[in-house]
Amino acid sequence: MNGGVAAHIRKARLVGFAPVEQQPSFPQLEQQVLAWWRAHAVYARSVAQRADGPRWTIYEGPPTGNGMPGVHHVPSRTFKDVFPRHRTMKGYHVPRQAGWDCHGIPVEVEVERELGFSAKADIEAYGVAAFNQRCRESVQRYVDAWIDLTERVGYWVEFDTAYWTMATSYVESVWWSLKELFERGLMVEGHRVVPYCSRCGTPLSDHEVAQGYAETQDPSVYVRLPVTDGPLADEGASLLVWTTTPWTLIANTAVAVGPHLRYALADPGGDDPPVVVAADLVETVLGQQARVRREVAAEEMLGAAYQAPFDVVAPDGSPGPWRRVVAEEFVTTDEGTGLVHLAPAFGADDMTAADQHGLPVLNPVDDRGCFDERVTAYAGQFVKDADAAIIADLDAAGVLLASGTHTHTYPFCWRCDTPLLYQARSSWYVRTTAVKDRLLAINDGVDWHPDHIKHGRYGNWLANNVDWALSRERYWGTPLPLWRCEDCEEITAIGSLAELGERAGRDLSGLDPHRPHVDEVVIACRTCQSAAHRVPEVIDAWYDSGAMPFARWGYPHQPGSQEAFAASFPADYICEGIDQTRGWFYSLMAEAALLFDDTAYAAVVVLGTVLDDEGKKMSKSRGNVVDPWRLCDTYGADALRWQLISGGAPWASSRVGDEVIADVLRRFFNTLWNTYYFFVTYARLDGWTPTTAAPEAGERPVMDRWALAELDAVIAEVDAALTAFDATRAARRLEAFVDDLSNWYVRRTRDRFWAPGGAEAPDKAAAFATLHTCLVELAGLLAPLAPFVAEVMHGNLAHGQLDHAPDSVHLRDFPSPAGRRDEELRTAMAAARHVVELGRRARNDAQIGLRQPLAEALVGLPADWRARWEEVSDVVAAELNVKRLWLAHDTADLVAHTLKPNF
Repeated sequence: MNGGVAAHIRKARLVGFAPVEQQPSFPQLEQQVLAWWRAHAVYARSVAQRADGPRWTIYEGPPTGNGMPGVHHVPSRTFKDVFPRHRTMKGYHVPRQAGWDCHGIPVEVEVERELGFSAKADIEAYGVAAFNQRCRESVQRYVDAWIDLTERVGYWVEFDTAYWTMATSYVESVWWSLKELFERGLMVEGHRVVPYCSRCGTPLSDHEVAQGYAETQDPSVYVRLPVTDGPLADEGASLLVWTTTPWTLIANTAVAVGPHLRYALADPGGDDPPVVVAADLVETVLGQQARVRREVAAEEMLGAAYQAPFDVVAPDGSPGPWRRVVAEEFVTTDEGTGLVHLAPAFGADDMTAADQHGLPVLNPVDDRGCFDERVTAYAGQFVKDADAAIIADLDAAGVLLASGTHTHTYPFCWRCDTPLLYQARSSWYVRTTAVKDRLLAINDGVDWHPDHIKHGRYGNWLANNVDWALSRERYWGTPLPLWRCEDCEEITAIGSLAELGERAGRDLSGLDPHRPHVDEVVIACRTCQSAAHRVPEVIDAWYDSGAMPFARWGYPHQPGSQEAFAASFPADYICEGIDQTRGWFYSLMAEAALLFDDTAYAAVVVLGTVLDDEGKKMSKSRGNVVDPWRLCDTYGADALRWQLISGGAPWASSRVGDEVIADVLRRFFNTLWNTYYFFVTYARLDGWTPTTAAPEAGERPVMDRWALAELDAVIAEVDAALTAFDATRAARRLEAFVDDLSNWYVRRTRDRFWAPGGAEAPDKAAAFATLHTCLVELAGLLAPLAPFVAEVMHGNLAHGQLDHAPDSVHLRDFPSPAGRRDEELRTAMAAARHVVELGRRARNDAQIGLRQPLAEALVGLPADWRARWEEVSDVVAAELNVKRLWLAHDTADLVAHTLKPNF
């Protein structure tokens, strides 16, 4: 573009519009706009000028600084930008603070890969202080790339005041919240079965586990456990159990039966001894050849002892008989045999049964997920790797009835892809179950987009809520602020460095609150005055991000933090991907309910996944991962944003690639630009400016009045759609209007722009004024969705041309209807266009080209289309090249009668 964007966007212009290139490079224009925004502090000014307006708050879900951003991050940055821009133009004060999620396993795993580490022992040998410093540096290294992409796609957010979850003030705020929970009995220590990653060496929370399920094949074994006492023993019977985790048989302590299920003693066939299975499963499990000897009541089996396949010493040091049959309601016939082998150390239901029945808990698995020395045959082997040898030994012992593979979904570590183990461990829990009903009530008041998430995916998650496993046996994270007395084991919760320094008797204001520095601080126990040391765990990083509404201000310790929090809580709007229903959406809501008995957000837009041009999921192995920088440099960020916004509902999967974005550029932006180019070119030729006298809008020709009526309708509809968080509807309505403007208004009125005479000629001036108004307001409507091209158009058409027009489109008010809406005229023009379509079809059917004039045409219209027909009939006649149009008043007018004598 001649002179660049600077020629379009300047503080004053003497006369006329800057020239426009017919075929611009949108990426180059965008780079010029970005430079102009930076030079003129447009974002900061847009926020500052609305400082007296009502507050509208968006929370930025902090991305984790553990890698480069990709195209799958662009949707969230787009939809986080659209609605704040719209609300700002509507007069709201919308500060937007960036944030960085700095802690947690994702960052640690990235650094471990860089250092070539494979286990926690490597970190210990390297040194925790050095390792955590590498984690800090890693986060800071990737932040620059995130900022670059964020700015390139036009997402306005404040980076200079960004919150960092590793900042001391942030950590102290999290400490305050944890102390609150601890003192209110909402954070407790417990020995429970938790999902455990043996590679990362830490338990995970249920919402982390929910993000790592994958379909996999595991061994499937049916194992006989011979009964050793009672009538069933006399009949040589065995209990038949089924499992997809053969390694857990090592830790078996009981077999559970359903108290209300029917069982049968059946012969499997051949020389195999009889087995007990659920009566309804005899044929399913044993096959058609099986023969039932007799029914067996569940009560008959209760307390019966059996011989387990592995002779492992019980926890108290005494060998069996401590394996026996118990009754449990969770036993069903949905799969398996109707008898469930219990290994309390490796199953939550199993542990509950152990507590109820006084069963021992045997855990012969170490922190690496390997069998310990008590299991001599498999000592040192990772448990799942030992499955094959265990199955072979079961077969050799004569207790393996059948084996195969079972395809099912199984949880893997969401960061390192290691299969998770469920293992009994001591952990700290946040008692989210204590506020379950409150969470459900809060969720009812949230405006979810799409609505079905509220009581579907997310609502079901809340309804099945379990306590939050908070502690992590890791290094780079917010340390649990709990100190345990080495003598009486009293726990003291600390809420700030100032409090810690007071308890330690020294100034700790400059202490890095991370490991290992905080681990070295010893305080006196209040109960017995003995030394108290910090518990070794850090916390789930999801708690960090869920704390951002208050922790970003350093609440409640930092000056002004309480006022800042009160003014920005809860959020009016948040937006992230569908996976965050078990992540950030949940942690935000749970912490707000626990700490403040309130919701964290009023409205949420849930985003779907990003697919390639062919609708396939992107992956490095397929080679179809799209580089967002290349797309922006080739087609422009506006085109990428427009595809994400208009291509389908945001919660549906979005196709992103060269083909679809090139189509957006061709179909929408080129049409828009051609209309803009047409106007500027002829306005410059004729010397038309907005100061040129023109007839009042209501006195202009029908095409002008229709275009302005359509403009008012579009303004109202787009504003309503964006207010309702429906950017897709807004974009598609704008697409339709641009098409109407180009392919109907300009095409039908271009002769008026070409007409001889100066710009002052009333008809020509009316056409220029109408198209100018449409384009200026269109730039305002486009500003939240396509901020770059909107800026270029506004800078040339409005700034320096219209009184009080600001230098940026993003500093103007959002367009509002100007009393030009005329529904009768819109209906009449819609009828006219429909008649034109039918007329063209009739000419085509009759093989009569449009260039051949016709004397007349007869038109039949429904009654509700006739009100303003006379105003648009000339448009139809001209479009169809017909000298005269006749309007049929009833069906009789549409019938031609001929008389043919029959002689």
